[in-house]
Amino acid sequence: MASTADIVSFMATDFPQCNSIIEDTGNSGATVRHKIGVNELRPGGTVSGPVMMGVADVALYAAILGEIGIVPLAVTTNLNINFLRKPAADRDIIGVCKLIKVGKTLAIGDVHLYSEGDGRPVAHAVGTYSIPPAR
Repeated sequence: MASTADIVSFMATDFPQCNSIIEDTGNSGATVRHKIGVNELRPGGTVSGPVMMGVADVALYAAILGEIGIVPLAVTTNLNINFLRKPAADRDIIGVCKLIKVGKTLAIGDVHLYSEGDGRPVAHAVGTYSIPPAR
């Protein structure tokens, strides 16, 4: 297992391009935040799909690392997303992941994305990660 602080430090070092903020990990889950600015918006004043998919992927990765420890080569093998409603253009996107199963070689998680302050999900994703064999 890895602590939230360990995961934040790892992400800052190994994924400096990641703009999502890991707020909490543990209990087979994670919560991440992505600050929304003009670079995250698409025409029509909504958060772009790739941004929301990225937040879901980071939430899933953080939750998995919280369970199995820092394993840099754990990788996404599948990520499906359903966009449910238009997210607010002026609020952060919050990703809340709950792991469904963590096995020896695969981990599966469920992620709900929200506009900060609104309890209705704007998207729902399910993803699978491949876990490399122990060294």
